[in-house]
Amino acid sequence: MILDFKTLAKEYGTPLYVYDFEYMRAQYCALKEVFGGEKSLISYAVKSNSNLSVIQNFAKEGSGADCVSIGEVKRALLAGVKPYKIIFSGVGKSDVEIKEALELNILMINVESEAELKRVESVAKTLGVEARISIRVNPNVDPKTHPYISTGLHENKFGVEIDIAKRMYIYAKNSSHLDPVGIHFHIGSQLTNLEPLSEAASIIADLVRSLKAIGVEIKFFDIGGGIGVKYYGDEELIDLEAYALEIKKAIKGLDLTIVCEPGRFLTANGGYLLTKVLYEKQNGQKRFTIVDAAMNDLLRPSLYNAYHGVELLEEKESEISTTDIVGPICESGDFLAKDIELPPLSSGDLLLIKSAGAYGFTMASNYNTRGRACEVACDDEQGCRVIRRREMFEDLIDAEKLYLQGE
Repeated sequence: MILDFKTLAKEYGTPLYVYDFEYMRAQYCALKEVFGGEKSLISYAVKSNSNLSVIQNFAKEGSGADCVSIGEVKRALLAGVKPYKIIFSGVGKSDVEIKEALELNILMINVESEAELKRVESVAKTLGVEARISIRVNPNVDPKTHPYISTGLHENKFGVEIDIAKRMYIYAKNSSHLDPVGIHFHIGSQLTNLEPLSEAASIIADLVRSLKAIGVEIKFFDIGGGIGVKYYGDEELIDLEAYALEIKKAIKGLDLTIVCEPGRFLTANGGYLLTKVLYEKQNGQKRFTIVDAAMNDLLRPSLYNAYHGVELLEEKESEISTTDIVGPICESGDFLAKDIELPPLSSGDLLLIKSAGAYGFTMASNYNTRGRACEVACDDEQGCRVIRRREMFEDLIDAEKLYLQGE
C-alpha cells in the first residue's frame, strides 16, 4: 500500500517504526504457494520482529512460529498461533523453559546438543510425558553470508555434527520419554545463493534415509529460514520456485512435512524507520547529519556494518554532498548510515530508513535511558494504527524505583 510517511510522522512523532502489513502478508503467501502440493508448514521466525500484531498478522494466514525463548513461545500463543504449529529452538534452554514448553504441548522442541537432549528427557520424565523433539544438525556447509549470521559450520555454536546426531536419534528412539519426530538445519541468514541450501538439504535428507533404515521415522523436515532480501536494491536473490524445487528434490521418496522458518524474508522490506533531522555539523572535511533515531533504535548498522537505504522526504534543489547519519547516543559507533549523498538538511527534515522491518525494533534497547520508538502498522483494511506505544521515562524506571533506598 502507499504510505504517507509525512502524515504518520506528524501524528505519531519520531523516531517511528512503520510496518506495511499488506507487503508482509504477500511475502508469506508467495512462500506458502511455492510449497503447494507438498505437506508444509511456514513457521514465522518470531525473533525477526516480535510485535504481537506482526505475529498475529501471519497467524491469521495460518502461520506457525519458530521461537527461541519461552517468552517468544508465549508471544506466539497470545497472538493466536496454534500450539501444534510452534517450534521451540535455541542453544540454551533452561529446565524451567523446557518444562513450560512441554506443558504447553507445542509441536516440538528443537534440541541442539546431547546434554540438552538429556535435560529434555529428564524434565519429560518428571512430568510423566513424552517430549516431541527435533535435532538441529550442522551440515558444515558454508552459507557465504556475513560471519555473524553464519550458523551451519562446525565453528558455529549451533547444532551437532552428523555422527553425533545419529547417536542422539538412536538414544531418543530407545527412550520412553522422547519422541524424535523432526530434523532441523539452518545454515545462516541473508542467504542469496541457492547452492549452499541445496547442498545442506541433500546432506540432511540422506541422514533421514539412513535413520529410516534403522527404524527412526522422521515426520518433519525443517529447513530453517535465512532467505535473503534486497537491502542495496541490486542483490541477486534466491528464486522461490527454484528454492522449493531443490527441497522437494532432496526429500524425494520420503513422506515428510516441510517446515520453513522465514523471518527477514517476510518482514524486512515491509518495515521503515522514520527519523527527524536535529542539526548538521561539519568537523573539518567531515559532514554529519544528526537525527533523533540512534543505534538503540536500529542496531544493525553498528553491529554488522549493515546497509539500510535512506530517503529524504523533502524536495530540495541544493547540491548534494556526502554525509554520515548519526544519532544522539554517546558512542562513536552510533550511526545509521555512512557516506550517504544528500543535500544540506535543516532541523525538522524527515529521513526514511528502509528495510527496517526485521531485526530493527526487536533489537532495540534503552541505552542512554532512551525510550524505544512507537510502532505503527498499516494495511488497506484498518488503515494505520499504533501497535506499540512510544516508551516514556516512567516505563524505563518502573522496575527499579520501588527498590530505591531511603536517606
